[in-house]
Amino acid sequence: MSLYSFGLEPISCHTWNKDRTQIAVSPNNNVVNIYEKKGKDWIKIHELSEHSGHITGIDWAPESNRIVTCASDRNAYVWTLKDGVWKPTLVLVRINRAATCVKWSPLENKFALGSGARLISVCYFEQENDWWLSKHIKKSIRSTVLSLDWHPNNILLAAGSADFHCRVFSAYIKDIEDKPGPTAWGAKMPFGEVLLEHKDCGSWVHSVSFSPSGDQLAWVAHNSSITVADAAQKKEITQLTTDRLPLTSVLFVSPTEIVAAGHNCCPYLFTYTRPGALEFVKKLDIPKRTSKGSMSAMQHFRNLDKRATEDECNELETLHQNSITQLCIVSGVKAKVEKYSSVGLDGAMVIWEFKP
Repeated sequence: MSLYSFGLEPISCHTWNKDRTQIAVSPNNNVVNIYEKKGKDWIKIHELSEHSGHITGIDWAPESNRIVTCASDRNAYVWTLKDGVWKPTLVLVRINRAATCVKWSPLENKFALGSGARLISVCYFEQENDWWLSKHIKKSIRSTVLSLDWHPNNILLAAGSADFHCRVFSAYIKDIEDKPGPTAWGAKMPFGEVLLEHKDCGSWVHSVSFSPSGDQLAWVAHNSSITVADAAQKKEITQLTTDRLPLTSVLFVSPTEIVAAGHNCCPYLFTYTRPGALEFVKKLDIPKRTSKGSMSAMQHFRNLDKRATEDECNELETLHQNSITQLCIVSGVKAKVEKYSSVGLDGAMVIWEFKP
């Protein structure tokens, strides 16, 4: 594991370019900073500053090298690198509330955007008019969409929302793609079709993640639970409620292993092998060893006087010193992740090596 700091401001979201030499982060404001790795340091090389509201989502398409950003100003931009400068293109997302999350599809021919307008905008490029259009998924969504993830087939889309529901929709757009074949989630897939709707998530659904095959879907909610829906087993639901603070991000790192992190400031490993077999394995952050020397009586009373504590410092034992906001794959694919990254409210980014 390796720790990098991008300042004191919280990092709300981040994304990587294809070869992982550059990272785009938002320091909880209306700009996106792009850093490049030079030696051991990260050097700021670009600043994307078209938004007027706080950035809520960033995603970098690896093959087309396009960045999509969304913000609380109800706008989304697709950024293209031309002559060393990132140029924005406004997207017609047609929402009247803040955008909350954004995700490119696996084939990069469309992206999905969640919002507080109780809908999902599926955006695609129309060649004739040279602009980005959107189609809306509204069916049965009753509150803010908080998280999105694409199925490997480029058609199905999972969404977690603040109405305590987790859903799987069809995002098939006949204008730009061929008719999809049947999946374990369902056979008929017109645009907006609901293929899964789980009502008893217990709280807001912070993050969703499809398995490498797409047959399982994991999500984490604000009631400190992690849940897996298994389409290969008649969409059976397995929920595990932990005794920790709520998890805010979840990621499949192999067909049976899931990493989740959140307000406990460190990642946790879970395994799922079959319905009813979702288990906590271990904490993935090894606590720092602090060497405590002998403290003089005078120092002991000084600490009691200044801090109302006997300890010399109040640092957490974890690498992150505040809540983790997002997890991303750094190397490998979902079926076999080798490294993943986490960013947090402490302004830090940690790259973790994953050993199955």
